[in-house]
Amino acid sequence: HPVVAVAGATGAVGAEFLQVLHDVDFPAAEVRALASARSAGKKLPFLGCGQVPAGELTVQEMTPESFEGVDIALFSCGASVSKEMREAVAAAGAVMIDNSSAFRMDEDVPLVVPEVNPGDVAWHNGVIANPNCSTIQMVVALKPLHDVAGIRRVVVSTYQAVSGSGQKGISELETQVRQMFNLKEPEVNVYPHRIAFNCIPHIDKFLEDDSTKEEWKMVVETKKIMGDQDIRVAATCVRVPVLRCHAEAVYVEFQDEVSVEAARAALEAFPGIVVMDDCATNTYPMPGLLAGTNETYVGRLRRDDTVDHGLAMWVVADQIRKGAALNAVQIAQLLLP
Repeated sequence: HPVVAVAGATGAVGAEFLQVLHDVDFPAAEVRALASARSAGKKLPFLGCGQVPAGELTVQEMTPESFEGVDIALFSCGASVSKEMREAVAAAGAVMIDNSSAFRMDEDVPLVVPEVNPGDVAWHNGVIANPNCSTIQMVVALKPLHDVAGIRRVVVSTYQAVSGSGQKGISELETQVRQMFNLKEPEVNVYPHRIAFNCIPHIDKFLEDDSTKEEWKMVVETKKIMGDQDIRVAATCVRVPVLRCHAEAVYVEFQDEVSVEAARAALEAFPGIVVMDDCATNTYPMPGLLAGTNETYVGRLRRDDTVDHGLAMWVVADQIRKGAALNAVQIAQLLLP
């Protein structure tokens, strides 16, 4: 039974790590909750998993010594912290599964979505990277279609929830809504503009080509995870006033003809996907109704006649679960003997 450390246990994703470890009954011998010095001593509720009983975990300050005896370290900290702790984790003989952007594009670090490229865990050197949340749900939906007809090009527009920015994003939306209802000027701290009753086409920083880093991540990570550098991706990433779950409008151009029926059958047969698609009953995935779920939901599946062999779809997933904590724990499951 492995010893599991959750680094960044007090954050939004850290809390979800603890929940997911319980939900999948991960066979842990011990779970250590690690965070910054100011959170040390805090008690976190834990529902138990493996040999760890339900109760409370006492948060320990994360230091290089924290990883002695650890087998799997689930990291949900900033990239700088992950980089700082990498050697300590490796020295302890543990595998770091890192949720930050620190190592995703390193050539010696696998970037893994278990339904898509589980075999890539085999060549890790002590670090496996968890992809960006918006990339994860898109590649889950793309993989069965790529297997059927070969993907040439993807055009995606995202509708990303504020919890993608952590607890501070959630608080900002809630506070601004309250302020606006009370006819007060909303305070803007987390995002470059107010997010309440607004959409902001700007996630992460702008790059030299005027795309954002979030958009760039979707392009390069998709190629790496799918193992195909020829897939072209154009992305526009937008923050929307939704608390939880990212949605994406995805247009796919294939190498070969693929019917809507064949695409639907491939999606329905794929692990981790739920097809919610019935126009007659207004059935399609919506972020407001899918918080707390593990699957990637696909709807509005239809032909795109503006290109040869084109399909369009709408993809929704809980970006704290499948987009972060659940995906990382699924990677940890791949490491079990």
